[in-house]
Amino acid sequence: MSASTLLTRPGTWLRELGAAAALGLVLLALATWAPSFFEPGNLRDLAIANAPLLIIAVGMTFVLVTGHVDVSVGSLLAVCSVAAALLARAGVPMPLVVLLTVGIGSGVGAINGWCVARLGAPSVVVTLAMLVILRDGLRWTTEGMWVQGLPRTFQWLGLRQASGEGLIVLIAVAVLAVAAFAGHNLPAGRAVYAVGSDPEAARLTGLSPSAVVFGVFVLIGACTGLAAVLNAVRFSAVQPNVGLGLEMRILAAVVVGGTLVTGGRGTMIGTLIGVALLGVLATALTFLGVNPFWEKAIQGAIILAASSADALAGLTLRRRSRAIGLQPD
Repeated sequence: MSASTLLTRPGTWLRELGAAAALGLVLLALATWAPSFFEPGNLRDLAIANAPLLIIAVGMTFVLVTGHVDVSVGSLLAVCSVAAALLARAGVPMPLVVLLTVGIGSGVGAINGWCVARLGAPSVVVTLAMLVILRDGLRWTTEGMWVQGLPRTFQWLGLRQASGEGLIVLIAVAVLAVAAFAGHNLPAGRAVYAVGSDPEAARLTGLSPSAVVFGVFVLIGACTGLAAVLNAVRFSAVQPNVGLGLEMRILAAVVVGGTLVTGGRGTMIGTLIGVALLGVLATALTFLGVNPFWEKAIQGAIILAASSADALAGLTLRRRSRAIGLQPD
């Protein structure tokens, strides 16, 4: 099945519509019981806080579409954030800080991708190991100390606060738009969907599944590096423990947005809806007076429910295929 057919068939949008409906229900509940949620200042803060997460979610979408996963993004965000802060404090110009930080993220992604694509190691094992290596390595090198004494050019990328806020959101939207266009129209984007749908069929058409898998891990590393800079410039000091548990939130957002954990399907619009839903939900718990510790449980439940729904749909499809003789018993 072609990538274009996979992206446009009606069933592809059922999860996205469900996520949009869930987002609408949460917003309705907030409008009823916590109308202060919709104050402009809160909505602005919500958009700025979730813009870097949207960038990582874009990379995670491509990784999941190939049938793999990257659970190291939280630790990589912390490493890249500290690296960006140290580079800025050392006097490196901000454009070069951004390039170097994205390069660090891409390098870590390349290591993950090489282990998965070339060695054939399970992506969850490789990235889980990388999560531990990066987090504990950063804890050892920084001894838990914050990076302080940052130059004025670092916070909000040296712009006025309002301009810096707008730029962060604009960059996230641009990344999402480019990824959506590439997935639909560029050969590289179509190759990701083809490999995720059927690696062997993709190989027979001349594609290299290992090269595609390697590429998406480099991509999510680059996205995480960029997100780290955009997140870090919001503060006057950088914490080494930033990003704890971030991988769960990113995975939940992408999966609830319609991306199959088994690969082959996913849309950037769905990812945007998923990020918005998880972002609103996290803030909504506070406004509705619910213990914020429920957030992680909700994220886990979302991943479990979405995965179970995908497995059930796949089982139903296989049974129907056997019933009409398209698949052997």
